Amino acid sequence: MKWIKYLIIIIILVLIGTNYDKITSKISESMQSNPNVVISEPNNYYKNVDYAYVKLSKDYVPYSKQDLRNIFYSILDSGYDTFTFYCPSEYTSCLSDIAELSKDKDTLTNINNFVNPFNSFNNVKVIYSSTGEINVEISKLYDEDEINSVKKRMEEIEKEIYTNEMSIEDKILALHDYIINHTRYDEKRQSGESPYKSNKAYGPLIEGYAVCGGYADAMALFLDKLNVPNFKVSSLTHVWNAVYVNNKWLHLDLTWDDPVTLNSDVQTLTHKFYLIDTPALEEYKITDHEFDKTVYQEVI
Repeated sequence: MKWIKYLIIIIILVLIGTNYDKITSKISESMQSNPNVVISEPNNYYKNVDYAYVKLSKDYVPYSKQDLRNIFYSILDSGYDTFTFYCPSEYTSCLSDIAELSKDKDTLTNINNFVNPFNSFNNVKVIYSSTGEINVEISKLYDEDEINSVKKRMEEIEKEIYTNEMSIEDKILALHDYIINHTRYDEKRQSGESPYKSNKAYGPLIEGYAVCGGYADAMALFLDKLNVPNFKVSSLTHVWNAVYVNNKWLHLDLTWDDPVTLNSDVQTLTHKFYLIDTPALEEYKITDHEFDKTVYQEVI
């Protein structure tokens, strides 16, 4: 009877050998159709908010360009440094859409504007293969030392300017005025000669110098800490804050409320762009404020 067992084993081996490619192909297809997407816990700066333009992904499986934008937003909002997801076979243009999105700086910037500044990126690297595996690597804008320094300074400022009697609106006004009164616009940033980290919150809060990105990040961090709904709005040349107060979305632009004067020794503070609606913003006819209304739909 042993020879029968041996014969069966030999037949099985022959069948496997002659159909090896088909078998491995089926195994590969099975693995690709049911990929294991590992979803870790988000970090402490996770906002967990859906917007008109981007929403949090439930399963990280894309079937459209909108799903891809949602996935990238979810990766950033969660604070992941790396993340892997997969294109399903039904989404035939997935890889070409990924290639397009990974090179689209405007779209990535728009997505970035909806996350906490400490989770925002300095660079996004996307590596994808023909099997449909997508690997995303995030280089953060802030390092841990900068985060710790900014958070410590924020606590100091809050103790200095907040009182128990203040409403949320009072605190927003106090923050607006404090940041402007302790910050100068970094005119050397565009030429590349600036020694300051003025493009992020470290500039205005630690060094006393900022460009629009620094003003907006500083305000966004305080607003997030106050649990005030907010995001950043950007045009091709500028960025500022959108804030939800008194049941409506309003614009808050610290950069334009801190105008540069001929006398650099004189500090200036205005409230022209303090919590105004879009019609009021557009009355000034400033090209810096021409934003994409299909992206920032809340403030329309």
